[in-house]
Amino acid sequence: MEKFSEIEYKGIKAKKEYEDIIEKVLAKCFEIENIQSKNLYISVILTTPEEIRNLNKEYRNIDRETDVLSFPMYEKVEIEKLEKSISEWDDVLGDIVISIPRVEEQAREYGHSFEREFAYMLVHGFYHLMGEDHIKEEDKKQMRAKEEKVLGMLNINRE
Repeated sequence: MEKFSEIEYKGIKAKKEYEDIIEKVLAKCFEIENIQSKNLYISVILTTPEEIRNLNKEYRNIDRETDVLSFPMYEKVEIEKLEKSISEWDDVLGDIVISIPRVEEQAREYGHSFEREFAYMLVHGFYHLMGEDHIKEEDKKQMRAKEEKVLGMLNINRE
């Protein structure tokens, strides 16, 4: 299987379970968006609530913890150009930063598995890297439909 991510751990212990979920979910995202042959990958950083709070404050000027942050490398119009071309070089689509303790907490809170919550964070982050947003209600519905499609195709459903 082709690798669609580069994974970094900051303040948490590495686990093969995390890496397996990341590759499975991102491979499906790349397939659905038909960008699996574009030599793109995503930098995934798994971290602590403190670290993600620092990043949120530094880059978004919001001094609070969150579950996932996305840092796209391209604007939406640039992604459309990328989709039509093939690069001979590997290129990062962007960074997704996820607070693993927050994923565990939210999985308990929402009554579903760690895999479901973690997969959702990955898909959510992926679509932000692809230029999607959820500020307007119409955009939110479109983004949620894409997220649920990926999770449904992977049979990672709400419990």
